[in-house]
Amino acid sequence: MRHRYQEIATTPSVMQARERYGASQRARSAPAASAEEPASHDRLGPAEAQFITGRDGFYLASISETGWPYVQFRGGPSGFLRVLDDRTLGFADFRGNRQYLTIGNVTADDRVSLFVMDYPHQRRLKIFGRMQVVDARDDPALAQRLAVPDYAARTERAVLITVEAYDWNCPQHITPRYSEAELTAIIEPVRAEIIALRAENERLRREAQG
Repeated sequence: MRHRYQEIATTPSVMQARERYGASQRARSAPAASAEEPASHDRLGPAEAQFITGRDGFYLASISETGWPYVQFRGGPSGFLRVLDDRTLGFADFRGNRQYLTIGNVTADDRVSLFVMDYPHQRRLKIFGRMQVVDARDDPALAQRLAVPDYAARTERAVLITVEAYDWNCPQHITPRYSEAELTAIIEPVRAEIIALRAENERLRREAQG
């Protein structure tokens, strides 16, 4: 069945590399997508939407007019990258280092690639899309829609990404890493148990001395 992400990513040079390293045969013998999995991979489903809106950052790649790739990390509170519909992502663009490399690149070539990572669970979602940048002064309603409540940063632009295709990637070599909030959720029950054990030890010590 048609797999849009592979259609975009697979070029003649890629096919030659697969043939050379024996990957083309493995691809031909790979199992077909299940009935629950959208084989076309060009419209986001509930699983993709839940995954995307749960992240606090992603990697964004664009191409310069001289052909050089540029990758940047975009971060914010969990959920700042919004799923507006099954073909559209959006986020508020905050003031940064004012180099405007990605913004400049997409004015010449709007094609971008996203890596959305879940390090603790070793999951990675890859997305091909086309990016549009809208000045907040030109569309205040859109900027407000994408704004992050209670986040201390001014929205300068609204960014829309039309999804062309996506693919879930192999988790084999993703090293688990944890944010402060994720570590707190793991450590807090252990800390509470230690406090309870110390209190119980103190109670038993007093009883033994009494």
